[in-house]
This record gives sequence, C-alpha cells and structure tokens, in this order.
Amino acid sequence: MKVKVALTGASGNMGRESLRQLLELEDVELVRILVLKGAKDRAFAASAVKEYGKRVQVVEGDLAVKDDCRAVVDGVDYVFHIGAIIPPLSDHKPKATDLANRIGTMNMVDAAMEQERRPKFVYTSTVAVYGHRNYMHPWGRVGDPLLPSVYDVYAASKVKAERYVIESGLDNWAVIRQTAMLHYNMMKDNMSDGLMFHTCVNVPLEWVSSRDSGLLVKRILERDLENKAGAFWRHCFNIGGGEENRLTGYDTYAKLLSTFGIDIEKVMSPGWNSIRNFHGLWFADGDALNNLFDYQHDTFDGFCAEILKRNPIYKAASIVPSSLISKVGFERLLDDVNSPMEWIKQGDKGRIRAFFGSEDNIECMVRKWDEFPVLAKGEIADGNVDYQAMRKSENIAKMGFLLSHGYDESKPDSELDLEDMKSAAAFRGGECVSESMVKGDLYTPLVWRCHDGHEFKARPYTVLKAGHWCPECCQPEPWDFDRLAKFMPFFAQVWYDSHAKGENTEYFTNGHKALYRRYR
Repeated sequence: MKVKVALTGASGNMGRESLRQLLELEDVELVRILVLKGAKDRAFAASAVKEYGKRVQVVEGDLAVKDDCRAVVDGVDYVFHIGAIIPPLSDHKPKATDLANRIGTMNMVDAAMEQERRPKFVYTSTVAVYGHRNYMHPWGRVGDPLLPSVYDVYAASKVKAERYVIESGLDNWAVIRQTAMLHYNMMKDNMSDGLMFHTCVNVPLEWVSSRDSGLLVKRILERDLENKAGAFWRHCFNIGGGEENRLTGYDTYAKLLSTFGIDIEKVMSPGWNSIRNFHGLWFADGDALNNLFDYQHDTFDGFCAEILKRNPIYKAASIVPSSLISKVGFERLLDDVNSPMEWIKQGDKGRIRAFFGSEDNIECMVRKWDEFPVLAKGEIADGNVDYQAMRKSENIAKMGFLLSHGYDESKPDSELDLEDMKSAAAFRGGECVSESMVKGDLYTPLVWRCHDGHEFKARPYTVLKAGHWCPECCQPEPWDFDRLAKFMPFFAQVWYDSHAKGENTEYFTNGHKALYRRYR
C-alpha cells in the first residue's frame, strides 16, 4: 500500500531525521513538508527535493495560516505534526510561539478534520508539560499533573495544543511527548543563549537522540501499515531514552564535557544555574512506546562520542586552560538576557521568584562544588541518597516515587466507571457532574466542575490518562499553581517538592516582562 504523509517541522532536528527515515520506506509514495518562506528553510527544502526528487513535495507557508495547513494536509494518509517554536526562541518570541504551537496545531487538526478521508494524526508534544521535578519525585508517567514551569510559554502552548488534539473528533490520533534531545549541533546551540543555566544541577533528565526520534516516526508508520501498531492510536506516550540515558543536569554537562577532556567543576559554577522551575523527569512508563516500536538504540555516552568524531576540533579543548574555556565558553553567557544571573543583575523580581524562590535564597546559594550537594554523587541538602538505586525502574514503587492519579489504577481501563471519575475529580478539587457513563468508555465526553466552579466537557481519557483538568484555570497563563495546590491534592503531591506552602504567588507576563502578585 502506497501512502502519502504530511510532515511539519521537517527542518528541525527531529523533523530532518523523520523525513530521512520515512523515505527509507518503499510504501511512502510522498512526504509533503510545510516550510517557512525564509532563506534558511527554502535552502533546506531545495536540498531535500534535490536528494529525494518527486517523493518530497514542498508547501511554503505558516502553521498560523489555516489555508497553508490545508495545503499540506490535503489528500494525505498520515500527519506527523512536529513543527513548533521551541526554547530558546520561544522565550524571546512568546506571541509567535502561541501562534505557531497552539493556533498552528488547531489549524492542522481542523485541516485534517475537513478531509473526506481523515488522516491518522500524530502530534509531538513535550515533557515540559510536566514542569519541574527533583529527587523527591524524579519519576513520572502519562497521567501525572501538567504543571508547566512558570514563564515557560513553550510548555503552556503545548498543554493547550495537545488538549485540542485529544478532544478533537479525529478517529485516529496519538500524542507523543518528546524529552530532552541529543543532536549533533547541541554544543553549538547550548552555547548561544543563557537557556543552559535554566537547567538545575539536580534536575532529572532522560535523553533521546534525534536519530532515535526519527526512527520512532518511521516505525509508527511502518508497523501501522503492517497492522502491528498495537494500542497506539488514541493514547498519549512519553518518548523516553531508556536506563542508560537517565541523568541529571550535573552529569549531563559532566559527561558531555568530559568527552572533550573538560572537567565540569573547573569551568562551571553551581551558583550560575537556577535552583527550580525547569522541566525534566525520568519515565516510569518509558517502555510503553519502545515495546511497540523498538526505537531506543542510542546512548548518551555513545552519542557524545559521535559528536566528537564529527567535530574533531573539540579535541583541542583538552589542552586549553580551564580558566579560558570558562571565560570564553560559559561566563560570557551569564550576561545574556535569558540567563538567571542577568535576571539577578537586572532585578527581574518575577523570574527571581520563579527560579529561585526569593532574593534571600540567592544570597544563600552555594557557589563552590565541594560545598554543593550533587544528586549524581548521591548528595542532597539533608543527607545522602542512593543515586544509582533511584535510577533503576525496579525501585520506583519501593522508593515511593510514583504520583497518585486519584482513582483505582489497578483496574483495567475496561472496568473504569463513574465512581472512578468521581474519585479522580475529587482528587483534583472538583467533581464529575455527569450522572452516568458507559463502563470502560474513556472517549465519550463527561461534564466536570473544578474547584473554582468552571464547568467543562472532557473525555475521561483526557482527565484520568493524559493529566489535563480545567481548561480555564489549569492551563497557564497565568501560572496559579500556588493557589490551586491548596485544594488540589493532585497538584500538591508534587508542587510542594519545590515550593513552600506560604509562597502564595500568581505569575503572569506582559510581553517580555515577567510579573507576579502575592495573595493571602
């Protein structure tokens, strides 16, 4: 069976690999890509057509323009919607981010819905929707609360976008939440913006390569054509990298730099990084997607070695004085507009509060490695932990890392009933208003009411299995989680891992300005 595929984001790291690997399949007759009209994207499109000929069809346009989305979706069998504005660009262009990520996804879904024969639709979201995690709950899974980090307009746009996909009338959809991505330009990209200092030293991170992500896209199509996609459609998944790729902020930089002969503790200071409010976690359900599609092959260490092989000039770093590497490579970025140290210098009270808790916390920050508790070394502020045991999936339940979803999860989906809906709603501080449901039917919308009295319709799957709740008060901005956690045990169980109960802060933005207000 020959199929036609629509692909957005083809010029990005995951998109390039997806395009390349999709075209390895003989069953793929055509991949139609949507690219912007700029010179860079046009050059990419021209090179793709040169390499693959008529099997690649280019549509110049914008995700924010519905007619452009219609043009790329028209007559295709599958849509792989990867395109988005991501950090750090999203931090600098919040309005464009919302247009591309939220409105663009709505346009793609609507275009697919208009087709006489609706295509199968795969949406690439992000694990940033979960927000910040630390050593208290480093493991997460689909269905966990969605708590996008404060001022993370990228994550906020993705929460709204994926809800639109899940709640759409598409017959076959899937949401895959992308994690931290290894790619060949990551050193260059990381050294161009202060974003790298948003990463907390002890934040859990699970990595996957762009090549494996492209392989995932290929395998989804390949196995679906073979009727071997299993329980993929109408579900959400985390794109994990597997055990060898579970690290923290510290050992991410330590491993990457050591590949080039650089000692992290000689070129970076722990006082440069934020202490909370970045996203990252390890995936308790990371095997679910891999069991279906067998895409996890690259390791962090192996990929770092490939980066060095492709860029032999990095070998020279081992003979360069550490002080020079620190000054030229890292310290220059401390003054970047997107750097936490620059926020402190400029007195950006909103971001200081979000990323550090308070100005007092900044004064108390440890700035020397021998005094800083490093989780990757088994150190935490109030003692020591077994870091290696924490990283093993077989210890998740024993160590109490799993969050509750507020209903009887021992039941198979086919047995979930109205009582489970009521229980889940109460755990979220609200109620299930509907008085009946068909047992096991997770896709017929019910009526719910949140603590603030907002009534809304949502599929049971959206609430219980995907982690969404009220579309009015639980979809930032504003970021109002301090207040919401007071009456939502669902949020509270992880929010208070890194926030004090008396912070009582609501965060919002006005253009690029980070604002907040206190309440009693």
